[in-house]
Amino acid sequence: MEITLTSQNYHEVVEQAQKPVLIDFWATWCGPCQMIAPVIEEIANERTDLCVCKVNVDDEPQLANRFGVQFIPTLAVLKNGQVLRKESGYRDKAGVLALLEGV
Repeated sequence: MEITLTSQNYHEVVEQAQKPVLIDFWATWCGPCQMIAPVIEEIANERTDLCVCKVNVDDEPQLANRFGVQFIPTLAVLKNGQVLRKESGYRDKAGVLALLEGV
């Protein structure tokens, strides 16, 4: 299941998460974001050991700024509220799973 992340629920969802968090920073007008969306959704449905969140950068610019997002899509992997990895650009499912490896 994907969670829409906002400034209002960030603390509860990310900082208090009992499992690793994958955040997908995206926008409706971004072609690569639309291409990676089904991959993120598939991973969210398959990986119960992971909290998968989506941040629309147009709706939540403060969250995008907090993570230093300059390009989208950007994926961030966090554990215990700390960023472990952050990568920008489209990647296929294997690429996303590689980003999650060892988390």
